Amino acid sequence: MTPRRRTVLAAIAGGALAGCAGPQSTANRSDSVTGSPSTSATIATGTSTPGSSPSATAPSATAPSASRAVTRADIVARYGHAVPHTWGFDAPAVVHELPTARRVIALTFDACGGPGGSGYDRALIDFLRRREIPATLFINSRWIDANPAIFRRLAAEPLFEIANHGTRHRPLSVTGRSAYGIPGTRSAAEVYDEISGNRTKLTRLLGTPPRFFRSGTAYCDDVAARIVTALGERFVSFSVNGDGGATFTPEQVRTTVAAAPGGSIVICHMNHPRGGTARGITAAVPQLLATGHSFTRLSDALH
Repeated sequence: MTPRRRTVLAAIAGGALAGCAGPQSTANRSDSVTGSPSTSATIATGTSTPGSSPSATAPSATAPSASRAVTRADIVARYGHAVPHTWGFDAPAVVHELPTARRVIALTFDACGGPGGSGYDRALIDFLRRREIPATLFINSRWIDANPAIFRRLAAEPLFEIANHGTRHRPLSVTGRSAYGIPGTRSAAEVYDEISGNRTKLTRLLGTPPRFFRSGTAYCDDVAARIVTALGERFVSFSVNGDGGATFTPEQVRTTVAAAPGGSIVICHMNHPRGGTARGITAAVPQLLATGHSFTRLSDALH
């Protein structure tokens, strides 16, 4: 899928990806679906866009030994003075779609945590269980703290895999850029904290570190994306915004997700049970199955 096609899909599906403010009124939803995030930055819409700035080059530094974990000090030494050149959903090494031309789709669901974002969409998860639909769950540290028993059950189910959605649900920036009114991390050190805090928690709870990371709002700059890679995870964005940051009606979710082409990574939310996500997914998945599509966890499609 071209960057242009990906951008069109994201715009059709809605702009808001905060996912922790709760479903909005109809009037506000219209604004969020067609509006732009609360940042004065120009969004980078593809790493191969003609005329785009080259990605930042980190200052030369001795890489930490492969025999030990990358530390906060390592990250600051390697990236503390790097200047970012992109901001948005695209950066080098960020994954937006599956490497396949087949009719395979990855459903991903964010659980953002925090005030207004620690709910649990039981109807959504129960539907996935009944239909045996695999999915990748990007879970924030605060959501785990609010739902420890539910987390343990989800983590024990082979149908689902758990991925890292950050510690405080921050857009991932080394300069403090914000998205949708949510302040971003302000330095390489804070990027490390946002990734590593929840990575440490997930490793302890799961017995193995998570493979995938998505920042709060899915925004990042190119330096922050490289830090994700340095810490051993892959930054996964999306190609189809399935529920507009948990603001879509069930019909909007259905039409958007049902139109997802093969190879799509669909982003939705599992932390707003009063939103339209569950009913929309419940309607869209049978349509996709009827047209020959199948579903996959990210770890089964990205190697």
